[in-house]
Amino acid sequence: MTGTASGATGLAGEWLRGPRPRRRPRLRLVCFPHAGGSARFFYPWLRELPTGIELLAVQYPGRDDRLDEPLPDRMDQLADPLAEAVSEVADVPLVLFGHSMGASVAFEVARRLADRSPGPVRHLFVSARPAPFSAAQAPAPPRDDDTLVRELARLGGTDSALFDDPEIRAALLPAIRGDYRLIEAYRYRAGPPLSCATTAVVGSQDPEVPRRLAEGWQAATTGTFALRVMQGGHFYLTERRAELVAYLLTALGMRTGHRGDAASTP
Repeated sequence: MTGTASGATGLAGEWLRGPRPRRRPRLRLVCFPHAGGSARFFYPWLRELPTGIELLAVQYPGRDDRLDEPLPDRMDQLADPLAEAVSEVADVPLVLFGHSMGASVAFEVARRLADRSPGPVRHLFVSARPAPFSAAQAPAPPRDDDTLVRELARLGGTDSALFDDPEIRAALLPAIRGDYRLIEAYRYRAGPPLSCATTAVVGSQDPEVPRRLAEGWQAATTGTFALRVMQGGHFYLTERRAELVAYLLTALGMRTGHRGDAASTP
C-alpha cells in the first residue's frame, strides 16, 4: 500500500510517496524521477533496501494521482515546495538521489535545505545528468509526438509499447513534454557550494552524459566527491538496480546481511 512517510501530512503528504513507511528509520532516501517519470519508478528499490532506510519517492504534478494538477513551468515551482516537503521529514538524516532531470531537482532542493540549516542532507547522488554549471544545455524537446516517442525509445527507461495505446499516449506525453520544457529552461544560479558528500553516477554508454560532464559535479560541493561509472546507457539503473543500490549503501557506510537487515560498517 502506498502512503507517505510515517503518515506525513502537509506538503510532505502532497509531494512524497512512501510505499513502505518505517516506524523508526535510521535515514530517509528521497528519490527524484526523470522527465516524465513518477514516484512508482523507484518502488522496486524496496527489494534491495534494508529496513533501516525509508524510501520516499517524489511525485511531480501532472501524473498518476496528481494527473489533474497543472505542470510547473520553472524549476523554482518544483524545488521550492519540494524543499519544504522534504524539510518536514528531516527528523532523521536525509539522502537525496535524482536521476536525469531529477538530479537537477534534487540538487536545487539540497541547496534550499542548506540555506535553511546546514546538515539535513547527508549525501546527494546525481545520476545521468551534467553538472548544473556545465556549458552543455538540455536539448529542445521534439516538436511532434512521434519524434518525442522515438527519442524516449532511444534513451530507454520507458516501454515504447505503452505509446501504441492512444489513451495511454495522451495521458503520458503532456507530462513528459512539460518536464522537457522545464529542464530546457533551467539555468544554474550562482551560489555557495554544498557541504554534503556528493556522488555522480553515469552510464558508460550514456549518449547524453559523457564522463567529463559528470565530473563537473565535483565543483558543486566542498564535501567529499566520487564519480561512479556503471555499465549501460542513460537508464543503466533499470537493469542494474541491485548493483546500484548496493553501491549506494556502501557509499553511505552501510552493509546488508539478510535482505531487510542493515548495520553500520565497523
